[in-house]
Amino acid sequence: MPLIRETVELLVQAAGACQVPDDLRGLRDREWKALRFLARANRFSKSPTAVADYIGTTRATASQIIKTLEDKLYVVREPAPSDKRSVMLCVTPEGNKLLAQHDPISGMANAIATLVAEDRLKLRNALNEILNRIDAPRFETSAGRCSDCIFLRRSADARLNKARTDTQFRCRLHRAQLALHETEQLCTSFERASRD
Repeated sequence: MPLIRETVELLVQAAGACQVPDDLRGLRDREWKALRFLARANRFSKSPTAVADYIGTTRATASQIIKTLEDKLYVVREPAPSDKRSVMLCVTPEGNKLLAQHDPISGMANAIATLVAEDRLKLRNALNEILNRIDAPRFETSAGRCSDCIFLRRSADARLNKARTDTQFRCRLHRAQLALHETEQLCTSFERASRD
C-alpha cells in the first residue's frame, strides 16, 4: 500500500505543477483549458456546447470564457461548414502563439518529452486506465482522441497497416470521412472502444 499511496501523492504533485497562477497572461485556469481544448478539438467539437462539456461547466459560463478569449483575439467564431446556423470556434494565430510560448502545462509536457517513447506511451496508457477506473461522474471522460473511439471506422487497408490515406477513416456517429490527422484530435462525442 505505501507504493500506491506514494503514487497517488506524486500524481497530486504533478497536477499541482500544472495549476495556473491567477491571471497568467491575462487568462484564468478555465480560459487556458478552453483555449488548449479548442486547439486540439476536431471539427465536430469546436462549439460553445463542446467547450462547456469539456470544462465541466454551464453553457452560460462557457460563453463568458469564450467571450474573454474572443476579446483577447485568441479565438474567432466562424460559420460551421455543415450548418450555417452553427458556429465553429477557431484558435487564431495569436492564440496558437500564446499556447506555444506560455501554456502553463508546457513544463510538464517538456518533462514528459524527455522520457523515451515507450515510457511516454506507458505513462499515457496507465493514466488513461486510472481515470477510466475512478467511479465518479466528475471524472468521466468528456473528450477523447478519435483513434480510441468506438465510432471510428477504419478501412481494411488501415487495419492491415498499409500506407494510410485520408479516405480510410470514417466517423460513424457524425457520418463523415476523417483525415488521418483528425483521428488524433479531441472529440466530445467520444466513447472509448473496447481494447479486446
